[in-house]
Amino acid sequence: MKKFCLGALICPLIFYACQSTSGDTNKTAFHINDSTQTSAIKDSVAKENTAAEILAKKEVPVLCYHQIRAWLPNDGNRAKDDIIAPAKFKEHVKMLADSGYHSILPDQLYDYLAYNKPLPAKPIMFTFDDTDLDQFEVAYPTLKQYGFKGVYFIMTVAIGKKGRISYMNAQQIKELSDNGNVIASHTYDHKNFAKFTEEDWKTQVDEPTKKLEKITGKKVAYFAYPYGVYKSSLLPKLKEHGFKAAFILSTQRDENYPLYTIRRIIDPGHYTARGLMRSIKKSFK
Repeated sequence: MKKFCLGALICPLIFYACQSTSGDTNKTAFHINDSTQTSAIKDSVAKENTAAEILAKKEVPVLCYHQIRAWLPNDGNRAKDDIIAPAKFKEHVKMLADSGYHSILPDQLYDYLAYNKPLPAKPIMFTFDDTDLDQFEVAYPTLKQYGFKGVYFIMTVAIGKKGRISYMNAQQIKELSDNGNVIASHTYDHKNFAKFTEEDWKTQVDEPTKKLEKITGKKVAYFAYPYGVYKSSLLPKLKEHGFKAAFILSTQRDENYPLYTIRRIIDPGHYTARGLMRSIKKSFK
């Protein structure tokens, strides 16, 4: 996960509700004890899987991307993990489409984990961190070409900024949302979640959420941790602040809050398409 420094940005710039069937037979069956049956149905719908049950489920592959561009001479070896060339990104996406994968979005993953709702065959999720413009210019049309959707974790300090690295503006973020992609939170300025103070819940979480909801007109319900780092004692507060689930990287999930530590892997620029497939199969068993 690339580190983000606010100063470095500014200076160069100045991862089905239960349906009852209709018909006379069902109406008759529920008529016998309507209040009891209705209560039972509500309990069934509301009952969420336990943490142990969620951890026991097969994991869904979730891919994480940052910059989609060519490597530059001054890119360090560590930075190259977060950079994938456009041609290679397109090759990887085509391979996944040709292999029969179907993209899913966070609500589908949440319903699968929490309520055992079915997923399409060979599900996969594409996620993008940090708001980089190349995600809109390269990733978005590439995914669209193959009928895929993505999840864009937005760092709101960067919206509309231009410089050595340029970032998506509000209109582009709204276009992604309007076309079926999911806009989610990645804090205000990439502050390490494990170091959050009480004030940070306002500046890094609540205010960015409100800004994104104003842009998209939709609720923001998912969160990705900067650097993939989380702190177990803070996880309950994410639910208090309106998030249904949150995404880490390839580290271990929290045994008490697996919905708030959903694993992702980075698709680095040095992988071949075959290498990515091996990584997916090895990482998500």
